[in-house]
Amino acid sequence: QVQLVESGGGLAQAGGSLRLSCAASGSMSRLNPMGWYRQAPGKQRELVTAITSGGSTKYADSAKGRFTITRDNAKNTLYLQMNSLTPEDTGVYYCTVGRGGTWPIYVPAYWGQGTQVTVSS
Repeated sequence: QVQLVESGGGLAQAGGSLRLSCAASGSMSRLNPMGWYRQAPGKQRELVTAITSGGSTKYADSAKGRFTITRDNAKNTLYLQMNSLTPEDTGVYYCTVGRGGTWPIYVPAYWGQGTQVTVSS
């Protein structure tokens, strides 16, 4: 089993920043990719960004240039730095661990409970 605990969500104003963290524990390989999904109100979950254990990354077009994903393999922790936030970034953000061997296709295998991010205009 893998446990993922997100933190850092909350309320931000448009143009502001937030940093999400995700602490991972349990039986998982540090070689697995990890990623962040977002579910906006009334919309399907979408992959925002993902990162391999070696640091290769991929971003949704909406996140490019504004969001940065990083990970600390020693601490089994994933981060998402979000800058220049807009109301369209509002949603529940989920930390995930992906399946190995599928990159650059990211296939989530484990999900956290999610953390709410609300951006006001």
